[in-house]
Amino acid sequence: MSTDNDNAELLGAGRSAAVIIASTSAARGEAVDTTGPILVEWLRGRGYETPDAIVVRDGEPVGEALRALLIDTPGEDRPRIIVTSGGTGLAPDDRTPEFTAELLERQSPGLVYAMWRKGLESTTSAVMSRGVAGVRGRSFVINFPGSKGGVKDGITVIDDLLEHIQTSVEDTTDHGPRV
Repeated sequence: MSTDNDNAELLGAGRSAAVIIASTSAARGEAVDTTGPILVEWLRGRGYETPDAIVVRDGEPVGEALRALLIDTPGEDRPRIIVTSGGTGLAPDDRTPEFTAELLERQSPGLVYAMWRKGLESTTSAVMSRGVAGVRGRSFVINFPGSKGGVKDGITVIDDLLEHIQTSVEDTTDHGPRV
């Protein structure tokens, strides 16, 4: 008998994921990262090999972490899923979307719109998130807000789509016969 946990193991089997937290205060040790553990646990629960979150200062360090994963890492070793949390607001050093967008080959704005819609169910500030989502090679990247609520909303939206996103990026989706 197959369980949801068995199915989760199949989704990420043999695939890796990475989590990048953009938080200057957490990177300095002045605050506790509250969103990284949630994201890592979620991805591991879906069967992805996921190390602990990479915590960096807002701004250029986010770009450096993304480039390390998407460019410097050999193609076959790159994470299939990269989730960022933080740096998507309006503060001067909130530049996660800009660093992400410059590395993507194709964007998927509908996923971000869906996260906004979900977030609006509980707070109007959800629309202040400027995150982006998209693909580079066989890696899918998405920016979540830096709040626990924003991360939980993002997981709610993406979780049901994760398998389809992964098979689409890997071009293993069975679209059926062409008519």
